[in-house]
Amino acid sequence: MKRLPIPEDVTGDEIDKDVRQELQSLPKTLAEDVAKNLVMVARLIDEDPEGAYGYSKVALRLASRVAAVREAAGFAAYANQKYAEALGEFRAARRMTGSVDLWPVMADCERGLGRPEKALDMAGAPEVNKLDKAGQVEMRLVVAGARRDMDQLDAAIVTLQSPELASNSVQPWTARLRYAYADALLAAGREAEAREWFGKAIEADRDGSTDASDRLAELDGVEFVDAFVEDDEDGNEGEQADVESDTEIDTDVEAEAEVAVEADTEVESPGEVPDEDEVRVADDVEDEDVEDEDVEDDDVDDRKN
Repeated sequence: MKRLPIPEDVTGDEIDKDVRQELQSLPKTLAEDVAKNLVMVARLIDEDPEGAYGYSKVALRLASRVAAVREAAGFAAYANQKYAEALGEFRAARRMTGSVDLWPVMADCERGLGRPEKALDMAGAPEVNKLDKAGQVEMRLVVAGARRDMDQLDAAIVTLQSPELASNSVQPWTARLRYAYADALLAAGREAEAREWFGKAIEADRDGSTDASDRLAELDGVEFVDAFVEDDEDGNEGEQADVESDTEIDTDVEAEAEVAVEADTEVESPGEVPDEDEVRVADDVEDEDVEDEDVEDDDVDDRKN
């Protein structure tokens, strides 16, 4: 069986104590391996769902009879939109534990499979009454989503209107509930109300679980520019400017060189070169001049004598 690499800082002790108790039914070495893979699932599921899915499959092959493993495999499949597989894992985990905690996400899998009516049927099941407050809010979100899937927008808005939505206290589900309500209002064309509720969602979104701030900015006409793209464009413009500058410098240097060559040519050029006949005539004239000078010298000597 192919194993995936486990970072050195992962020990397996990071898992929840309830999960650790479930793993005690396994041999020690096997339990440690499963725990490490479960830690990797939890670590990657938000940023790298595909990677988390890979680790969940390893854990599943190692310990498929552990409910926590089946649940982790279900959430990893759900994060990768493998809704049929996720639903199967959630059902298996529920059979092992008898818990109803997974009921809302199971209903949402039905939505993912294109069966919103089935999700609505699950919302009316007795299991919903056994859910805690967080589970009931999740179920409400699923029902609202199913209503929107069926183009029942007004019904979706009414579904989300609840004491939990109206409450001023901030709970783990508050940001998502307000966001869903704002999104439904916007879809219904009630932009002013949507802006108000996106703002309230931002107030409750302490861990950045929604993109409410981006949605609100879009409504206000604010455009976001990717800083990295802008830097690349500036860099390209700078490089182009450097190239143009270098080209201008090279052109100037070449022009100066041409001027210098022309100047040197003018200085070094001896003018027109005389032909051979002109040279001979000049030599003859010079010889005659020399002879005349010799004659004059002889006459002077004769007079002296």
